[in-house]
Amino acid sequence: MFYTYVLMSSKTGQWYTGFTNDLRKRILEHNTKLNKSTKFGAPWKLIYYEASLHKKDAKAREKYLKSGMGKRYTKNRLKFFFAQGF
Repeated sequence: MFYTYVLMSSKTGQWYTGFTNDLRKRILEHNTKLNKSTKFGAPWKLIYYEASLHKKDAKAREKYLKSGMGKRYTKNRLKFFFAQGF
């Protein structure tokens, strides 16, 4: 399985979108500051993920979720999460 995921920084409120084949390990890497691009925002909270059988599907989904339309999709998909003030 391959996972496309969205994290939110507990420190800054910024989002990070990525994909991996080991979601738990990847989140741990983000939270232990092993990822150069996300170490500034640790700790990170998983707010959304999707599973795919093929790597290319997960990678394409990551690309979409990083786009303007994809960000709107995520905000709409998680409207109750954001409405409660996370």
